[in-house]
Amino acid sequence: MRLVIKIGGSLVKEGLPDSLLSDVKAATSSHEVVIVHGGGDIVTEIATRLGKEQRFVTSPDGIRSRYTDAETAEIYQMVMTGMVAKKLLRSLARNGVNAVSISGSDGRLLVGKRKQKLVIVDERGRKMMIDGGFTGRVDSVNGALAELLMKNGYVPLVSPVAIGEENEPLNIDGDRAAAAVAIGVGAYSVIFLTNVDGLTLDGVLVRNLSVEQAKQEIPKIGFGMQKKVIAGIEAVEGGVKEAIISSGMRPSPVQSALAHESCTVITR
Repeated sequence: MRLVIKIGGSLVKEGLPDSLLSDVKAATSSHEVVIVHGGGDIVTEIATRLGKEQRFVTSPDGIRSRYTDAETAEIYQMVMTGMVAKKLLRSLARNGVNAVSISGSDGRLLVGKRKQKLVIVDERGRKMMIDGGFTGRVDSVNGALAELLMKNGYVPLVSPVAIGEENEPLNIDGDRAAAAVAIGVGAYSVIFLTNVDGLTLDGVLVRNLSVEQAKQEIPKIGFGMQKKVIAGIEAVEGGVKEAIISSGMRPSPVQSALAHESCTVITR
């Protein structure tokens, strides 16, 4: 079975638990695995230290995202591919995972289309249009590149940086990048590992959601979880059998997610 595992930025920042690393190793013995990582909070921290304050904008649908100008795009790429990915690579290597760190730009793994304009809501709730900057969504995935690595015994470790139509770096959301990769490689499952068990509504863990139910719940969901639910919907609509949101802090978190233990599962 082919799996895509998204390791959330909250786990990356805190340091990956040994239970997660050893379980990823165990998963590679019986599955073909692609890992996509986050790390947005680390980008914000490094950018601020470099004197580049980060700006976040909110869409009319309530989706919050980083505004990426040219300088931020360079910092984002530097931190994600040159710092976060290499740190994760060393952790995986120490646990026997033979991973290869690549960004979405390498081999045109992730090709995106730059957003020309963004409609945002200002502090007073008014809609306004601004330049799209260097953000985008994935248009195509070079699944053959990921498959080439997997078939030769490597685990692709993908940083969420896409390449645009003019070969510019694009900041893409890590969860939605994982969904695109899962579709592109024909994965059975995409697992979004984070620091909570899954989607909680009214204090109760939501264990199962159809795509239509998930769409209806989006307005009720907070920023971080909202992106995971949207990505899960996109993955399932693109042909992935199941999207799982689960805690990476649990014992054997990958196996636990595949067994649907204390997690949220989105299916058709």
